[in-house]
Amino acid sequence: MKITKEIIDLHGLKSEEYSKIKLLMNREPNYLELGIFSAMWNEHCSYKSSKIHLKKLPIKNKNVIQGPGENAGVIDIGDGDAIVFKIESHNHPSFIEPYQGSATGVGGILRDVFTMGARPIALLNSIHFGDPSNKKTKNLLNGVVSGIGGYGNCIGIPTVAGETKFNSTYNENILVNAMAVGLANKKKIFYSKAKGINKPVVYVGSKTGRDGIHGASMASAEFDENSEDKKPTVQVGDPFTEKLLMEACLELMKKDSIISIQDMGAAGLTSSSVEMAYKGGLGIELDLDKIPCREENMSPYEMMLSESQERMLIILEDGKENEARQIFKKWDLDFVVIGKTTDTKNLSLKFKNEVVASIPIEALSSKAPLYDRKWVKKKLDKKKINIKEHKKIKFDKAFFELISSPNHSNKKWVTEQYDQMVMGDTIERSGADAAIVKIHQKDKAIAITVDSSANYCKSHPLSGGKQIVCESWRNLVSVGAKPIAITNCLNFGNPENPEIMGQFAENILGIKEACEFLDYPVVSGNVSFYNGTNNNNIYPTPVIGGVGLIKNLNKTQNHKFKKIDSQIMIIGKTFGHLGQSAFINELYDIHDGMPPEINLLNEKNNGEMILKLIESENINSVHDISSGGIILALAEMSISSQIGIKIQKPKKMSNIFEYFFGEDQGRYLIEVDKNNLPKVERKLKENDIYFENIGITQKEYFELDKDLKIKVKELYELNNRWYNKFNGLNN
Repeated sequence: MKITKEIIDLHGLKSEEYSKIKLLMNREPNYLELGIFSAMWNEHCSYKSSKIHLKKLPIKNKNVIQGPGENAGVIDIGDGDAIVFKIESHNHPSFIEPYQGSATGVGGILRDVFTMGARPIALLNSIHFGDPSNKKTKNLLNGVVSGIGGYGNCIGIPTVAGETKFNSTYNENILVNAMAVGLANKKKIFYSKAKGINKPVVYVGSKTGRDGIHGASMASAEFDENSEDKKPTVQVGDPFTEKLLMEACLELMKKDSIISIQDMGAAGLTSSSVEMAYKGGLGIELDLDKIPCREENMSPYEMMLSESQERMLIILEDGKENEARQIFKKWDLDFVVIGKTTDTKNLSLKFKNEVVASIPIEALSSKAPLYDRKWVKKKLDKKKINIKEHKKIKFDKAFFELISSPNHSNKKWVTEQYDQMVMGDTIERSGADAAIVKIHQKDKAIAITVDSSANYCKSHPLSGGKQIVCESWRNLVSVGAKPIAITNCLNFGNPENPEIMGQFAENILGIKEACEFLDYPVVSGNVSFYNGTNNNNIYPTPVIGGVGLIKNLNKTQNHKFKKIDSQIMIIGKTFGHLGQSAFINELYDIHDGMPPEINLLNEKNNGEMILKLIESENINSVHDISSGGIILALAEMSISSQIGIKIQKPKKMSNIFEYFFGEDQGRYLIEVDKNNLPKVERKLKENDIYFENIGITQKEYFELDKDLKIKVKELYELNNRWYNKFNGLNN
């Protein structure tokens, strides 16, 4: 087939990129080779627009075993245990086909984790949808939640935490980010680097079909009015087969058979074979006649670019084939030796006794385009929000409206579709600051959280990047965990737009600054560009997945009030910053203004003090103050415990709305037994930690002087209002 400009365009390659391909090969590529270049050089696989910025991120601390560059990151949690974790996007497929798109997103991230030798112990997700009134939102939401629950529940991994958000910026481009966490023996971590010549290359798992072809390329392009035409590029998942594949791989990993192993994820057999060979400085030869296919007359092009699910590529030690084959046969999975490693440093493909493709491995990997795209710096809008200039609203009405809004209502209609307790080690689940999962048969646990704040990042990407790392940090601290490391999923619009590229570049700088200061490095992640439709780009939405360690299960904490007549305190100073707050965004529809300032020294000092107070068992409950400010944090504590509060307005407060709805950072609410109050206050003063005593817990009523009084039971009903309405629409 003659390669025309139209064919090159269909493969998402630019003319200068095609010229580079010809130069690297010293000839014209054939159609199969063009498809392989297209798969490996797209944004999703090559990181060609983001790599120069990602290199700035901190990736090490004393706990990091493996940072970015592998299937997932690995951290040491002591006692010979390691935690393996990563987050990835499946945005475009989930918009086109919400059930299968989200389900295969879960399946893919699980394979990234058990490929490393870890048994998955938890799933999390961050899902963003358009305005609830948009005609597509309801169906997309139902499909995505069903897909996440369907896959995770069937495979038997608990979905323990997540976030569900709504904003019109996602009307035509939803975000579905899935995170998986696994437990491994730190001496039995498996990597994807190929080693040795003439080692057997083995295909295991499901058969190859025509689903998912060009899936990675589709994820590297904007949508347009023809997105429905791309449904054939969405993969189809089978969680039952994934369960078999996981168990077979973990069983084989107990042997001394595996040299390297790689999930067939984005770009399928192409990316897995190229990545393994490149990391080992080797070549790889595949016989495509041996590929197990579930459809007739599949071409080499289709086999190499298929993204059929539940497949892995393994390089074995010599003579281990029969032992490994028996394991996969027992689990009723395909096991076929399809090739071997070579010293040629080429990807060589044979089909019907002919060489149908021969490409230098480096041309597909290290020689891929690397762009330093133009970007513009975001000017900080220093305009201070003065609500006196806008419509008047009563405090109680504003509070009721916010707590019953889609973004702040009870999300049990989502979490009830997920099995959160399977495996029996979930201690704290959805609804807490962070989920807590026990390390099986041990007295320690990990805390896990996912967070995002797109409006902060849109307003000022540098500040937004710092803020979302700090939010993750606070959520882990609030349950008594020492934060260790993060994974990130960076969801942005078109990087060829200098404004969008500026959002990305500055956001990375903000993430870098916060991670370095807090010793909270990035060990894995994913970049998702081209999130937009018809040149309408989403808000910049970095999602941070954080993991922390709780060394003693008896020293965990949560945000439920424990007792009546306890003292309620705020740790951290309140200035009343309303810019980019939920209050001003949702009640006034104001989206300009600057985000709150991020003081990293205060974040670290306040967080470390909270950990000391939890360790000394001097506080009853803790909750970080984030979206919605003090008043929403108090409401969440009351609703979760069914204990009321009585709060006094500070005497020096100039504006009740600014104080209670402001979103100043680095703050926590703590509940203290009155017998422990002198001791806690003394510790705070000795460490120069700013605090305020703002009220007490009480029975039945949620009360703020004369401005607000409601029964906690009624508050709970308000918080479920949107959920009930949604259910009604479903009937």
